[in-house]
Amino acid sequence: MNTYNPFRLDAPSMLLIEEWNQTAETGGAVTAGFTTKNGGESEPPFHSLNTGLHVQDHEQHVINNRKKVADILKTDLHDWVFADQTHEDRIHKVTDGDRASGAFRYDTALKATDGLYTDRPNLFLALCFADCVPVYFYDPVRSLVGIAHAGWKGTALGIAASMVDMWIRREGSNPADIRAVIGPAIGSCCYTVDDHVIDKIRNLPLQQEDKAFLTIKEGEYRLELKEVNRQLLVHAGIPNGQIEVSSLCTSCERSLFFSHRRDRGKTGRMMSFIGLKEV
Repeated sequence: MNTYNPFRLDAPSMLLIEEWNQTAETGGAVTAGFTTKNGGESEPPFHSLNTGLHVQDHEQHVINNRKKVADILKTDLHDWVFADQTHEDRIHKVTDGDRASGAFRYDTALKATDGLYTDRPNLFLALCFADCVPVYFYDPVRSLVGIAHAGWKGTALGIAASMVDMWIRREGSNPADIRAVIGPAIGSCCYTVDDHVIDKIRNLPLQQEDKAFLTIKEGEYRLELKEVNRQLLVHAGIPNGQIEVSSLCTSCERSLFFSHRRDRGKTGRMMSFIGLKEV
């Protein structure tokens, strides 16, 4: 399904990053993708595959939904790690001691964290979304995988570039080896913002500002957060050819996704996920 590149729809419940869900150069396999809103047991307005424990859905429904995703991927939910996302730029290196953090109870999630990465096999990182931008990272040379949650605030703080910088400084990554995928998120077709937001976006090192946002009228702009993050990744040193961007808009694609803006705040959450799975 070309419309889902770099993702392919894999059953009703998830989109997978097709190229990465192949045998990795390190001998394992990368498991990476994004859930849809379909195939779960949550009731309206969270119907049906809500994976967020923080939206006042029935807790057991959310846990069962998460277990379903884990089962489809042939993993154990006890090996998954979730974060308490705060729209900031804190990034946490996930270790074996973090297993099951936030998987079954929200109060055990990694606190105030919007970026996760690991080099440990069979440890799966997860963040929740309903319009914000999921950014996926993979370094096959250093056997690193990561994800970041980039709403407009996290984007303005440069969380995507911070992940690259952290891998370079702490893990010895060469940015030329890093691959990135920017997943489904609200598009400029459905996302208008004001001067307060655009002033912060203008402070970023953008190479093509005209592609990042469009002025509708004084004080009103159409913002393409996926494009902003793409430009930040290029500025951080990832080759442009190693960055793929989904064209899917979470607000437009009503049959696939929850949308905080479209659904006026009362809605479920999709989940981005990534892990190095031993084979």
